[in-house]
Amino acid sequence: MKIGVTIPNNWGIDDPQEVLDFGPMAESLGFDSVWVMDHLFNTGYIKERLQDKPYYHPMSTLSFLAATTKKVTLGTSVLVLPYHNPVELAKYAATLDQISGGRVTLGVGVGAMTEEFEALGISMRQRGSLTDECIDIMKELWSNHLPKYQSKRWDFSDLYFSPKPKQPTIPVWVGGSSPGAMKRTAIRGDGWHPTGVSAEGYALGKQEISDAALAAGRDPGAMSWSTRVEVEVHGRPSSDRAASRTTLPGHDPALMVGSIKAYQDAGVDHMVLALNSGDVPALKRLMETIASEVLPEFR
Repeated sequence: MKIGVTIPNNWGIDDPQEVLDFGPMAESLGFDSVWVMDHLFNTGYIKERLQDKPYYHPMSTLSFLAATTKKVTLGTSVLVLPYHNPVELAKYAATLDQISGGRVTLGVGVGAMTEEFEALGISMRQRGSLTDECIDIMKELWSNHLPKYQSKRWDFSDLYFSPKPKQPTIPVWVGGSSPGAMKRTAIRGDGWHPTGVSAEGYALGKQEISDAALAAGRDPGAMSWSTRVEVEVHGRPSSDRAASRTTLPGHDPALMVGSIKAYQDAGVDHMVLALNSGDVPALKRLMETIASEVLPEFR
């Protein structure tokens, strides 16, 4: 079991260096990966939380961390693919993979914030097909010497694309647990990376995706199985029963270990702990506690 942690690029921290310091800290504490999140406008629930405070770009944040870390996986949890030009994103990700020595993993999703789609002038109804095309285009650009792709939106061929990733290809982990997301994982994904799914639900979802992947001629044994789970940074137990089943108790390391082991038994091989707070001192204390009392149970 690998265990990663989110970096608070999305929590309105005024000093970017305080955000960036979490990368080397996570690596020194023994976490396997660091993860950032993606939104372009502070609208909807993000506006309610941050107003005009900073939400730092995920890829820019990871670019800096590529220079200040040496081993940890650098991941997105998740990029909202309909917001991004797939060719530009493929080039950015491949460049970052080269710079980091092959440490990039892209968690991707279709997005769900109506206000942001409207602000960007992007059809929310087409978000599924946009995401599918983005994945297909990026994989084509990363893997073929003379990539080509043709659709109603895109038409290119006989063009060089460089750099290629340091890895044979950049792993694309599909976020979400909807039927569409699970189908996308089975057909296109290199891994599954849902959020807010219980251990029991994860086991069922993994089996469904594995069966669909086999039916599509793909090997589910070659896929990565991950999930992102929120951790209670300030030790407040959830009053919502459903939420409490998918939220780890940061105030109780022993309970955290038990919860993570339940996910491990359900088939998760890479757990991402979402420390959803902008309280820098509290985040550092919790990371140190997890490193000393939780990580050793999985080493």
